Amino acid sequence: MDLPPPQKRIRSASPQPPPPFDAPIDLSLLEALEKSQQNAIETLDLKTLKRLALSLERRLNANTAARLKYPDNPEKFADSELELHEELQKLKILAGAPELYPDLVSLGTVNSITGLLNHDNTDIAIDAVTLLQDLTDADVIEDNEESAQVLVDALIENSAVELLVQNLARLSDSDPDESAAIYNTLSTIENLIEVKPSASELVCEKTKLLKWLQARIKIREFDSNKQYASEILAILLQNSAANQKRFGQMNGVDTLLQAVAMYKSKDPKMGDEEEMVENLFDCLCCVLMPLENKEKFVKAEGVELMIIIMNQKKLCYGSAIRALDFAMTNYPPACERFIDVMGLKTAFPAFMGKVPLSKKNKKKQSKEELEERLLSLISSLFGGILRGSRRERLLSKFVENECEKIDRLMELYMRYSDRVKEETDRFDELELDDLEIDDDEKYNRKLESGLYTLQLIAVILGHLWTSEHPRMRARIELLLKQQKLTKNDVKNILQEYHDNIGDLDGPEEKERAQSKISKFISALS
Repeated sequence: MDLPPPQKRIRSASPQPPPPFDAPIDLSLLEALEKSQQNAIETLDLKTLKRLALSLERRLNANTAARLKYPDNPEKFADSELELHEELQKLKILAGAPELYPDLVSLGTVNSITGLLNHDNTDIAIDAVTLLQDLTDADVIEDNEESAQVLVDALIENSAVELLVQNLARLSDSDPDESAAIYNTLSTIENLIEVKPSASELVCEKTKLLKWLQARIKIREFDSNKQYASEILAILLQNSAANQKRFGQMNGVDTLLQAVAMYKSKDPKMGDEEEMVENLFDCLCCVLMPLENKEKFVKAEGVELMIIIMNQKKLCYGSAIRALDFAMTNYPPACERFIDVMGLKTAFPAFMGKVPLSKKNKKKQSKEELEERLLSLISSLFGGILRGSRRERLLSKFVENECEKIDRLMELYMRYSDRVKEETDRFDELELDDLEIDDDEKYNRKLESGLYTLQLIAVILGHLWTSEHPRMRARIELLLKQQKLTKNDVKNILQEYHDNIGDLDGPEEKERAQSKISKFISALS
């Protein structure tokens, strides 16, 4: 679930109003201005860096001394604060020379900058946030990975993450500068994680960022910072089981359900809000990976909410199906609840192709993504409901209306089978041209062309065949024969799936999954 990069807000000072047309032009002033601008253009080298670093330290020490000497008289340290602000602005020039970042670290300047995040004057802390955002910007560090790594390591070592999050607590959206600082703080945290992915767990372990993000997405009103908060939360949850479990323990499942529930009967008003809703569903799907969070989802009536969203046929339709797919994978209680609350009545019209795609979402890819999710959902149902009346209700769906669901299944089988065959033929052509492709790459490219969806279809056919229902078996054999196929073709797909089941969920789960597929293969023999 790749997340798109956020639109970066560009902050700039308000321009001065132009002089009246009849004002006399002072040529000496223009000459002095031009000269000062020329002097401002400096060569970015180690000498310049040392001078800037030394100047910052002097201003910082002067400000600290003034504050200690006159703690109750702000006028006495106001000038030193203004000078400190100006020094921080000058340091932004370093973003143009990321190769100097290791020197910036060795001079100890990083420690001084991070310390300013905790400055009593919020404006100075905001200056430090803006500077860190500039120094770690993705465009700046893209081609300087080693230097970026040195800087990020130093920032983390100097508690930048903790101080950034602490500073968030005193920033308010009601102030435009502070609102921009919130955005820049989130941007800096994202940049740090981009360079050092392991920081995603560190930031959740050592700070209250998850709690801050949780409070942020609870706010009903939409704004750019709520959108960015949803994106950062998705990044933190995406590849970290520890963060997923931690957020679940914070009542995060319920928070996300409440957040998406606001869109059960209405669509987002604009593109940014639409992106935020997608981020929220990404978060929900990520947090549903640990077993204990699936349980929380069912208890919080998440299954019922997703079905309501599907029935409303709004923009979140496909996202609700995706969330149900995550909730029901390897979790029978969610499958049982789905059937008990009439989920089959909602899912199978979609499976039959009656998908309410909005104008914004009428892409071929979107329809195919829904098909894959629905097939995965149905496969999860068969895997989670093994016997009893619920199993009978599920199987009966494939018999009703003259087995139209099996017809649809075989229609999808042929479409995805043809695609995989086309990709396999391309391999053969490349190999004829002496371009070697290893087996892993072949398999991955076949998966991308539709093999995974084809495997889901074969698994569902395996469930139908092993039910030993005579009408279903007869229909499957008839449709295979009409396409000049046999059960061996389905077996071959299942065998390839069996041989490539990984052990990501542990050796026991791998053995269990392979055993199930082996039963299908034997039954089709």
